[in-house]
Amino acid sequence: MDDDVDRLVDEQIAVCLDPSNPKSFFLFAGAGSGKTRSLVSALEHIQGTWGDRLRRSGQRVGVITFTNAASDEIKRRIQFDPLFDVRTIHSFAWSLIDGLNNDIRAWLTTKLTEDIRDLQAQEAKGRAGKASTERKLKIASSIKRLEMLPSITRFIYSPTGTNRTRDSLNHAEVIQLTSYLLSSKPRMQSIFVGRYPILLVDESQDTSEALVNALFQVEARQAGSFSLGLIGDMMQRIYSDGKDDLGKNLPDGWQTPSKKMNHRCPSRIVALINKVRSSVDDHQQQPRSDAAEGVVRLFVIPAESGNKPELEARMVKIMADTTGDAYWTVPSAVKTLTLEHKMAAARLGCLDVFSALYELDSMSLLNGTQTLATFFTNEILSIVEARQSGDGFALMRTLKAHSPLLTSEALRASPGRAHLVAIQAFVDDLLSLWKNGADPSLLQVLRRVASSRLLEVPERLLAWTVDDVEPTAEDEAVDEATRKRHEIIDRLLAASFSQVEPLREYLAGRARFDTHQGVKGLEFDRVMVIMDDTEARGFMFKYEDLFGGKTEGKVLEATRRLFYVTTSRAKKSLALVAYSSNPERVKRFVLDQGWFSDDEVIEELLN
Repeated sequence: MDDDVDRLVDEQIAVCLDPSNPKSFFLFAGAGSGKTRSLVSALEHIQGTWGDRLRRSGQRVGVITFTNAASDEIKRRIQFDPLFDVRTIHSFAWSLIDGLNNDIRAWLTTKLTEDIRDLQAQEAKGRAGKASTERKLKIASSIKRLEMLPSITRFIYSPTGTNRTRDSLNHAEVIQLTSYLLSSKPRMQSIFVGRYPILLVDESQDTSEALVNALFQVEARQAGSFSLGLIGDMMQRIYSDGKDDLGKNLPDGWQTPSKKMNHRCPSRIVALINKVRSSVDDHQQQPRSDAAEGVVRLFVIPAESGNKPELEARMVKIMADTTGDAYWTVPSAVKTLTLEHKMAAARLGCLDVFSALYELDSMSLLNGTQTLATFFTNEILSIVEARQSGDGFALMRTLKAHSPLLTSEALRASPGRAHLVAIQAFVDDLLSLWKNGADPSLLQVLRRVASSRLLEVPERLLAWTVDDVEPTAEDEAVDEATRKRHEIIDRLLAASFSQVEPLREYLAGRARFDTHQGVKGLEFDRVMVIMDDTEARGFMFKYEDLFGGKTEGKVLEATRRLFYVTTSRAKKSLALVAYSSNPERVKRFVLDQGWFSDDEVIEELLN
């Protein structure tokens, strides 16, 4: 067996990256295939072969990564060479439009005008109630923003910030704007390619469809002077806003190198993930010649079983005995993954808050950019913790970063000590909600913050800062999407604030539990995957469907991808826990499909 079989792939990519004869490509890189290694190898080839030429021309190589951690790792491996502009998608998009203030203003003018017109038309047909209150506040906010556009000389944006000032763009706007300008402005396309004759996009299956389509247009119109390299694996797609069937029906002339090796997993796990994806495509991997055999066990347990943590503790003991690896009994040495975030959130005590925020916008929540989440975790919680611990420096740092009362304009308007004393009083008034061990709701905290203007309230929460109004017939008759959003926010704000701290720890990756979103690209010696439709209460993923409940459908395919990604994290051994309403069907399905052998499926747990 040739462990270096993929070296030919790296050579094929290198040929594509010749600036005098550029070719575009889609690189298939399955789980554990050494994708980052190939990306870095491509950059090192450019560095050594074409670096001087590109530098003399004042050109750079663009690299788009999925996470900041991935960006930092690639920069480190190429020794921070400025020839390479390595950024996350939002950061890269902003770098292309930063300073195009007239174009941004024109686009925002059109968008805001259309939004206001649509909202006013809806309001003219509606009645008083929460829906009306939300519309009126949104109309007023949009009109104010529209009126201020002519006075804004420079628009700003932070890929990791909340972006709530009038001169800032939000995360979605940056992607929409960049996609629009790249698609509609030939001059911008020429400037873009002149700056970046080579662009490599990692995790391209999860990159915004609008931006991917724009890049395809650039590639088509700038043929002969631009190389677009897309790296990914549709089986590892997580988010729904990516481009469907990416990698299929590519334009003529595109190269399609494919990596065959799995350098991470033992041979038994490689065999499993090959079986799982065999019904989807013909991509099959091979383990290293020196790969260990590895151990896999599937625990099939009735969904109605009680005390599941205790059951899982027995499974851990079985894994330790089966593998001869005592570290299975050490919680910190086992990565426990849930294919649904809500399962982890329930175990951590933040299910109500997490579920609501996840339903509103899962992608921005998980990548740390959701305004509603950061409002509570980064702003309010930071104020509360700093004040409760008596850390005046941390308190002032948070207020200076987020409070409209401490902007330079506010301080000029209200100079002197009295203004600072008033702010301190607002903080103390907020903290009074926790008096005598109370645990206030997020709604109570929101209204206390809003009444003092201590923080800038996210637009989507403004309707909840005013006194409750009686629901009207219109509130009941609003479109389904609006009604659902109202219900979600009601649930969010009814939750206790004590859930915010574990939410923050989970989103930061510091909790014991994680999911495939949090560990994508990572690897662990021992992995336990817990699958439970009842506990997850999700609608996007159904594990019963995966194990024989259905034969087709979007939910089934999404669940299959999640299962593939999660199981492929394991380097030594893997425990899969399936809580099912029909355990016999699960066992029959996995045996019939050849996913597991009979001795690998465990139905009875001994004390």
